[in-house]
Amino acid sequence: VQLQASGGGLVQAGGSLRLACTPSGRIFSIYALGWFRQSPGKEREFVAAISMSGGLTYYSDSVKGRFTISRDFAKDTVYLQMNSLKSEDTAVYYCASDMDPWNPLTIGSMAEYDYWGQGTLVTVSS
Repeated sequence: VQLQASGGGLVQAGGSLRLACTPSGRIFSIYALGWFRQSPGKEREFVAAISMSGGLTYYSDSVKGRFTISRDFAKDTVYLQMNSLKSEDTAVYYCASDMDPWNPLTIGSMAEYDYWGQGTLVTVSS
């Protein structure tokens, strides 16, 4: 499985940005796609996840209500719509694929994910 992440850039605080993650390869073996982020000097943290059926989503408390994860079935692409961006959202954002059935207890854990894409940098200026 390969994951292509895109959409990062520079945005002012309060603005919006949409990230995209497009998987290729064994797509039908993927159960969920997740987004993680890592700021300089900090550990990588969970942001949001969506089941490949699109019926299940999960968000970290820090982005709930501001970010929306969705899937475009026609394009086999998962989007992360980020609104009301804050300076603390500045990070490299990574998408990752979960090859196991959805588990609400572990879907937010890095260890749950098997394949990772390259990061895309989001910079929010204050």
